[in-house]
Amino acid sequence: MSRLALDKVSPAAYRAVYGMEQYCRDRVDPTLYELVKLRASMVNGCSFCTDMHSRDALAAGESSRRLFAVAAWHDAPFFSERERAALALTDAVTRLGEHGVPDEVWAPAAKEFTEQELADLLMAIATINVWNRLSIAVQKEPPLEV
Repeated sequence: MSRLALDKVSPAAYRAVYGMEQYCRDRVDPTLYELVKLRASMVNGCSFCTDMHSRDALAAGESSRRLFAVAAWHDAPFFSERERAALALTDAVTRLGEHGVPDEVWAPAAKEFTEQELADLLMAIATINVWNRLSIAVQKEPPLEV
């Protein structure tokens, strides 16, 4: 049971975050978007979002092998350079430290994506991090049955 039903208690704020979600979903490649959402959710330890995005990706046709490999994407041979750049950027933005996103992460992403694509990808990474933090704070659990 969740501590707080954010969508009920603060519907306007919830709709605003959902608006970010819709914007990103409409602009980022669907396969890449699910990989990014899954990776950030794993890094943050959000069980609700990890479960949801794993199921969403499987339903969209993603292979379970690639989804399992997201946890160890650095060493897995299943991802393109574009996907690797996005996953590295996801890690850096999700674990944002004192020095921000290092150049060695930014440069490959800037090479693989146009400025608009990069901006949209950053918005997608930021949005899933918002969802993760909200879900973790209210202890939202994944459904036992789907």
